[in-house]
Amino acid sequence: MEISKNFPFICLGICLVFCSALSADAEVHRHKFVVEATKVKRLCKTHNSITVNGMFPGPTLEIKNGDSLEVLVVNRARYNVTIHWHGVRQMRTGWADGPEFVTQCPIRPGGSYTYRFTVQGQEGTLWWHAHSSWLRATVYGALIIRPRDGESYPFPKPKRETPILLGEWWDANPIDVVREATRTGAAPNVSDAYTINAQPGDLYKCSSKETTIVPIDSGETNLLRVINSALNQPLFFKVANHKLIVVGADASYTKPFTTSVLMLGPGQTTDVLIRGDQKPSRYYMAARAYQSARNAPFDNTTTTAILEYKSASCNTKKCKAATPIMPSLPAYNDTNTVTAFSQSFRSREKAEVPTDIDESLFFTVGLGLNNCPPNFRKRRCQGPNGTRFTASMNNVSFVLPRNFSLLQAHQQGIPGVFTTDFPGTPPLKFDYTGNVSRSLFQPVPGTKLYKLKYGSRVQIVIQDTSIVTPENHPIHLHGYDFYIIAEGFGNFNPKTDTSKFNLVDPPMRNTVAVPVNGWAVIRFVADNPGVWLMHCHLDVHINWGLAMAFLVENGVGELQTIQPPPPDLPLC
Repeated sequence: MEISKNFPFICLGICLVFCSALSADAEVHRHKFVVEATKVKRLCKTHNSITVNGMFPGPTLEIKNGDSLEVLVVNRARYNVTIHWHGVRQMRTGWADGPEFVTQCPIRPGGSYTYRFTVQGQEGTLWWHAHSSWLRATVYGALIIRPRDGESYPFPKPKRETPILLGEWWDANPIDVVREATRTGAAPNVSDAYTINAQPGDLYKCSSKETTIVPIDSGETNLLRVINSALNQPLFFKVANHKLIVVGADASYTKPFTTSVLMLGPGQTTDVLIRGDQKPSRYYMAARAYQSARNAPFDNTTTTAILEYKSASCNTKKCKAATPIMPSLPAYNDTNTVTAFSQSFRSREKAEVPTDIDESLFFTVGLGLNNCPPNFRKRRCQGPNGTRFTASMNNVSFVLPRNFSLLQAHQQGIPGVFTTDFPGTPPLKFDYTGNVSRSLFQPVPGTKLYKLKYGSRVQIVIQDTSIVTPENHPIHLHGYDFYIIAEGFGNFNPKTDTSKFNLVDPPMRNTVAVPVNGWAVIRFVADNPGVWLMHCHLDVHINWGLAMAFLVENGVGELQTIQPPPPDLPLC
């Protein structure tokens, strides 16, 4: 049989037709984000808050799986800014990830930078937020990823979809709040309100007129995309008299399960179906704190929005005067409810969990106290017993560089910016959740990364400690999704706790709520080269150093290599 000389070109042609068919419906969405001070009135008082395009919360971005985003960020504020696309895998596009001094230098006042990236293989709800100081208190918005054209949700198509962004509001400038805490070494002032779509709701002063209304009608099934965009507080969320069917989390589909209450750590998202199966009326949806740290002050207020049946729209005085039905929320410290909820998550399909592990890591996470430096006055050491608060992973308190980003230093081989000796196990083994000796309260500051070979299969045991106080820590890994294969309380025991590992259908997340006085085990494959931050998503803790970063080396060839830096990457 004679093979045509044109055969390779025919093959190429078929391939090009097939490939272009695959990408034909992929779009590039272009947006401009102007970061600027905007007058925002809450709790009777007007503040000059930093916003995007004068909107609070910021614009909702809606794309399809496979689409690309190009977002020009123009900084007209008086602070440095970066934007992080929380949960986006950023395959080979680490320069667009956003954490300041990790993957880029910040965008200075008057400067700009275009974030360019493709979202591939992710569907559901993610979000974007500032990743510089405490700007994300007001600089955040939803990122919705729908199925490709011709594909559908793995659940009945909802009649309507509503993003529900849970936030935290200070009756002050959040940047001043964190700067004051940095000066004094004490914990920062707690927030004055929680918000739903940037509105505190009926239970706060001067707030009722603007309370968020979420419409529903009898017989409808709607989708709520719930995002915890609060700065420092895990939150319970509940809708009066309505059950919620969880169908996704962190832009991964889950096996559906029914619950009356959600708990989201900052950074986490949960997609739920809600049915209009109650008497047409008005029902509060409410959120308040899950507080697991002992004896720590917290904002104990409750934010509300109103789920309003359209047939119950208030056109009469009587209706307007009727108070919506209030849900009964769990107690602030109800860890049992949190555990039952988090253990209900399963991946929708059988999961491809890595089994032969190349890197078995064990990271302690927790707080600490630094002794007052001899040259500091007393007013700079207002933590417990004249100390300064700190935090660490494996006894290293993470220090961000100031003159280069970590990714830039790695890419350009700039010496002296970081070391690659982050410990893979705690430098000292102790009873992590027991009474810890005061001699272990003071961690070592450092800019230490942990190096991973491309393609290595990684397991991390993340262990809470009771240093200062145990606490539920939402740990977020940039650039990756991971499987949560087990969670538990006390000290992780490799002899007995491995029997709890779910290697069949564990949930895939980008942020794990590590149980208070307990542990979680995650697994992932290091298939995305770059420098990737792993940190507690309580911003007060990242300020104190509860973070580390992985340096994932390039693999072989272009598709396993990080792209070159864009020409407009901001300079330090």
